[in-house]
Amino acid sequence: MIVLQATIPIAMDHREEMIEAAIKLAEQSRAEAGTIDYRVTTDIEEPSVFRVFEQYEDEAAMEAHLESEHYQRFQEKVGEWIAGEVELIRYDVDSTSEMM
Repeated sequence: MIVLQATIPIAMDHREEMIEAAIKLAEQSRAEAGTIDYRVTTDIEEPSVFRVFEQYEDEAAMEAHLESEHYQRFQEKVGEWIAGEVELIRYDVDSTSEMM
């Protein structure tokens, strides 16, 4: 499994647009084959920071997402709203287990 974690700082005057675009992106991304989960959240301590958590079955699923039309549209929009450095971390996961 591949897990991606992105931190995206957005200009506050584009926050509502980002929320709308992120909702659409997450819904469409969760419907993709090979996507285990896809969530976008806002930071409760920094309302201009959005965090994206993505889980894919494998490299092919992740690549398909990155090449998808809805992801490309999102990237075009969000590029205009970014207000700082975007951080992207990839985790390659061999196993997972429920803790509770």
